[in-house]
Amino acid sequence: MHSFHLAVLMTSHDRRARTLSALRALDEQRGLPAGATLGVHLVDTGSTDGTPEAVRAWYPAVEVMSMGPDTTRDQALRVASRNSRSGGGGGGPVHGAPGGQSHPWTHQLWLDDGVELVPDALVTLLRTEAEAGPDAVVVGAVRGADGETVYSGRRGRSLTLVRPAVRRFEPCDTYDGRVVLLSRAVYERVGDPHKAFPHRLGDYDHGRRARRAGVPAFVAPGHIGVCADTPGPDRSREPGIGVREALRRVTSVRELPPRQWWSYCLRHTWPWAPWLMVSPYARTAARAALDRRHG
Repeated sequence: MHSFHLAVLMTSHDRRARTLSALRALDEQRGLPAGATLGVHLVDTGSTDGTPEAVRAWYPAVEVMSMGPDTTRDQALRVASRNSRSGGGGGGPVHGAPGGQSHPWTHQLWLDDGVELVPDALVTLLRTEAEAGPDAVVVGAVRGADGETVYSGRRGRSLTLVRPAVRRFEPCDTYDGRVVLLSRAVYERVGDPHKAFPHRLGDYDHGRRARRAGVPAFVAPGHIGVCADTPGPDRSREPGIGVREALRRVTSVRELPPRQWWSYCLRHTWPWAPWLMVSPYARTAARAALDRRHG
């Protein structure tokens, strides 16, 4: 068994150029341990821009599976994890020939296809794990084009974004799932994102479950990657849309669908769950009403 074999789990949907850039940055990682190997497992969710075909052409060693457009991001991530456990996606550089030797993985890396890793990202994640301990989740903070942190660990019931320190790792309660390193020991204790949560709530739930299982989580020093498509504010915050439209948006699957949000609150925030369940919708309605009145 290799001392380090990383199973990289990725999903994609209609972002061909960004996906290829993410794979290129992964391929250009430097300073990895001697004999380290990687296997990339990409699940595409119904792209119509030729993403799967482009990945197969440019990076033939990447294992690509195509699924329907109704497949959620966390569902696709679970499928990629299943594929990694089946032994597909051989080790070696992602630009290598397909059908290479497969290795049992020692780590999984969740990697969003919109994130370009900095050249020493993997080394930083592994160094952080060595310092924090193999039974810890290591989260990579991601900055936007303006240099500000856009994805990272989260703290508290309000899910406050954790900004990375320069030289030390920072504790967090849960995390955004853009860049997350899990050892096999951690995976066996926590598992994949739960099927009850389709999108970012699945990330937050995974972090809370890790903590409940006695697995700490830390944000690695510095920014691990760059996301050119910097996320804007939630669409329900758009000024002037009115209360009804704001509530429609905040309860959509892109933000906080009530059933999943209630499940998350019930699992992880009791006895504050009833208050936390209602508060984002009440704040959204109040904000929209004030915007409309002052507009």
